[in-house]
Amino acid sequence: MKGSFRIFLLFLGFLSTVCSCKKTNNGSPNPQAAYSLNYGDSVFYLKTSALDYIIAPTMPRTGQYVGFPAGIDIDQNSGAINISKCETGLRYRVTFFPTGSTDSFNTIILISGINFLDGFYKLTTADSLARPIYNGNLSNSIPSLNKGTLFDDGSNCNKNGCVVNTVNGVINLAQTVRNGVFGTVPKNNERHEYDMNYRIDDKSAKSLNTIRVKLYYFDTITNVTQEVYDIIASRQGSLLGHAPAPTPFHNMTSVNGISQTTGSSAPPPKPRPPCIFVLAR
Repeated sequence: MKGSFRIFLLFLGFLSTVCSCKKTNNGSPNPQAAYSLNYGDSVFYLKTSALDYIIAPTMPRTGQYVGFPAGIDIDQNSGAINISKCETGLRYRVTFFPTGSTDSFNTIILISGINFLDGFYKLTTADSLARPIYNGNLSNSIPSLNKGTLFDDGSNCNKNGCVVNTVNGVINLAQTVRNGVFGTVPKNNERHEYDMNYRIDDKSAKSLNTIRVKLYYFDTITNVTQEVYDIIASRQGSLLGHAPAPTPFHNMTSVNGISQTTGSSAPPPKPRPPCIFVLAR
């Protein structure tokens, strides 16, 4: 099956807003109980007219703001988020720690765009095509295909051998290999990165968006290096939501990571760039 060769780090469901306020002070109701961390919406789009499109909490408070995973441009003191400088196509959890309190408040926002799933794509199956995911959900359709939406704007990918369908954003991995991207005789662990510029005719009004994609090549699963396993392990939990329980990676079935606790001293995982591991057979 197609899913047998891909590591799903994208979880299908999410809670749009989560608020936590369980503590009390001397038996009295928590003074923060009426507070809600909110940015006025849960989905945000790039804007053509704004070099720095900044959103802020609707109820500003003094404290510390933390974003998860890596890729969000957030001011830790004010909670302001620069949408223009964030990695798009991802959900982020923002957590607020009020000054002088042990409480924390959370909300989840999505910054519109596309993503590709990390994992193995086997050329002898339908996995020879890497399909973009719009707004963090496998079931979402990309708006206005053939009607204004454009992928690989400027042809940075296609002119360098990485074959991208400019109508739907699908990467043809088999043709990319045949183009000699990984060598006339493809070499194990050969890798290349591409910046794919695209414009989607949605609420972003076709603002220029970019995603960097990293492609690796291996003849078979036995040629895969420990580095690859480490990359995948480091990203587990970086795409927020819920999915079935983890299963052994070597079985190549769907894998679910556990989200890192916000506020941890460990650096948040980096879901960018998506890493596509091409298996010839």
